[in-house]
Formats: sequence, structure tokens, C-alpha cells
Amino acid sequence: MSYGNSNQADAVQTDPPIRAEAIGCFKQRLKEAMRGQAPRGFARMAQLSEGAIRSYLNGETYPTLDRLEQIAHASGVSAVWLAFGIGLGSEPSTGDDNYTYVPLYDSKCTSESSLWREGAAVLGHLPFKTDVLRAQRLEPARLAAIKVDDDSMERLLSNGDNVVIDHGRTELEGEAIYVIRMGDHLYAKRLQRQIGGGVAIISANPAYPVMEVAADAVDMLEIIGRVVWAGRWM
Repeated sequence: MSYGNSNQADAVQTDPPIRAEAIGCFKQRLKEAMRGQAPRGFARMAQLSEGAIRSYLNGETYPTLDRLEQIAHASGVSAVWLAFGIGLGSEPSTGDDNYTYVPLYDSKCTSESSLWREGAAVLGHLPFKTDVLRAQRLEPARLAAIKVDDDSMERLLSNGDNVVIDHGRTELEGEAIYVIRMGDHLYAKRLQRQIGGGVAIISANPAYPVMEVAADAVDMLEIIGRVVWAGRWM
């Protein structure tokens, strides 16, 4: 019985199943998956070191499979697409009830509508386990994410970090970090109720002075929602 020439059979496929150039473009896909987020903030989300993320972005190294999955989970993209450029990229899966995808909006909202999201572009989606949101007593329909794009909360929130807000919590419940609108821009700030009924708007970066809102002007303070996640639950 003849089994044929194994060398000849092996020679039928001369090209690798995954093109080398596709693997070499990993750094571009990683940059796309990060959607402009700073390496430090994204590394925190993926639970990796900033040095590792920068090394991947520079094309110096490639992640191991477990790290690849961490990056894919943090960015909400397919791990296969991230590694090889195959299949869909940043479109969220709608068939997996185990995950909830929170929309990430452009933080520079110019809409005058009270529904600020109507005036903002969706940059992508952040994936969270549905059971974790349930444990935090958060309703997915009330969640939205924006990107921090200043350094006023540095030491706590870095420029480029993503924060998730519960936009159903628009009243000052106690000292916490809230997203507020000032002019046509959104800011994440710590709000602290003062004796006498006023509110202090506090930046984590000491270079920014505390702003005081007088008691008779508190109703003019527009709270978009309370920050519930910023690389960790808050």
C-alpha cells in the first residue's frame, strides 16, 4: 500500500496561512484599537505596563496570547483581527449576552440639547462583563464613556484616559467625581458640597485652583453624570 510522497504533499502549500505582513501591521491595528487613547491610560485598562504597550506600538515586540486577549478585551475588538487583521475590527458583538458594550463618545459636545450624546460622535465601544455591571448595580442603558483630554485631573485621571459615567445620576449625591459641562466642553471633576450650600469644583492636579459655585448658582451647575469607572470601579 502506497501513501504517496509526503514531501510532495507538504509542498502543495508554499505560503504561510497568515501573511507575514499582516502580523507586521499589528502595531497599526493596536493604534487603531486604542482610538487615540494615551499608552498610560490604555495600559491601565488592559492591566499591562505602559512600557509593554509602547513596545507593541513601536513594533519592537509582540504580545503573548494572554496579553493579546487582555488588549482585545480592553479595546473591544476581536483578538483574531488584532493579531492578524482577519475579520471584523472594532465593531462590537451583539450576540454575546455575557458582555455589554458601552459607547465611547467624543467628549467635545457642542449640542445644546440636554441629551448631550445627540451632539457627539461615537468613537468606539468599551466592553464590560454584564454580570459585573449588575453587581455594581449599574444599568447599561444609562452608561456612556468619554475621553479625558486635559491634565487637570492628573494623578488620578490622565490625558487620554476613558471614563464611564452613569448619566442617570445628575444630582450631587456626595463628594465624588462627576462629569460636568462648562461651555461646550465636558470635564471630569471632583465635586464637594460646601457649608452654606455651595459646591467646590476640585481638580486633582494642584496646578489648577479650586472653583467655587455659590449656593444661589448651584442650579446652574450642569452635571452630566457620575463617574463610575476609570480603569477601575469608583
